[in-house]
Amino acid sequence: MPFEADLAHALDRTTDSLDPDLTALLGGAVERGRSRRRRRRAAVVTGIGAGVGACVVIAAAAGLVIPGGLPGSRSAGSDIEPVALAMPRSAITGDQMVQALEMTLPGGRFSQVTGQSNNPSDPSGGYVANGELIVDDGQGPAMVGVSAVRLKLPLGDGDGLSCERTPGRAKGDTCTLSELPSSAAVPGGAVVMTEQNAAEHPVRADTARRWTVTVTLRSTGAQLQLVEWNSTGGGSGADTPKATRTAPPLSEQQVVAALTGPAWAPILGAVG
Repeated sequence: MPFEADLAHALDRTTDSLDPDLTALLGGAVERGRSRRRRRRAAVVTGIGAGVGACVVIAAAAGLVIPGGLPGSRSAGSDIEPVALAMPRSAITGDQMVQALEMTLPGGRFSQVTGQSNNPSDPSGGYVANGELIVDDGQGPAMVGVSAVRLKLPLGDGDGLSCERTPGRAKGDTCTLSELPSSAAVPGGAVVMTEQNAAEHPVRADTARRWTVTVTLRSTGAQLQLVEWNSTGGGSGADTPKATRTAPPLSEQQVVAALTGPAWAPILGAVG
């Protein structure tokens, strides 16, 4: 997929040592990218996407332990402990992920749509489900990717759970944590991690940016991560697409509301 349903969500989450060409990966599968910042989702998602299958296979071969680093980027020598995934409770298809993602972005025109299924009955098939597409809502095209995975309980300080556990951020990049109280939609409450990163530093007026929101249910470990770019892809250096708009399609509040709303409830239930 395009950007961070980013192989970032797969390569980034699958292995710190990989430094994929996110832009190229886009044509293949899904996002969390080249910036190596998509912690732990052995499949692809949110931003660049492609190489999902390969990432999943790598994660499975490694015992399904994936480094936490979707939105943030992590160097090969990082001392951050990898985060182990748990088996999803039931299968989720790539079509389901894409459908839920399109429901999250009503009124937009979609292109370069891709999805990746998980397969609880076959570890080599992947523990991560992904969806990615480019949406044009009249404000300029943007790449959006999402991944669904289940973390092992009890939750620790892994991917999507601690800003201190993410790699160092460049000036202007941000990471914040918040809590959602227990409710019918979020039983047991949830941890919400939000990040914003520039695709290159120093940042220029036309530099693309990535916004990442990760919602993790405390009771089950089910985790959804949605990544938005204000460009049609992700990458670095000469491969970095230029910004096509100022802001992402959805605000942080809109993303959190969507990921804890009816469109994603079946997926959260299937994962956790």
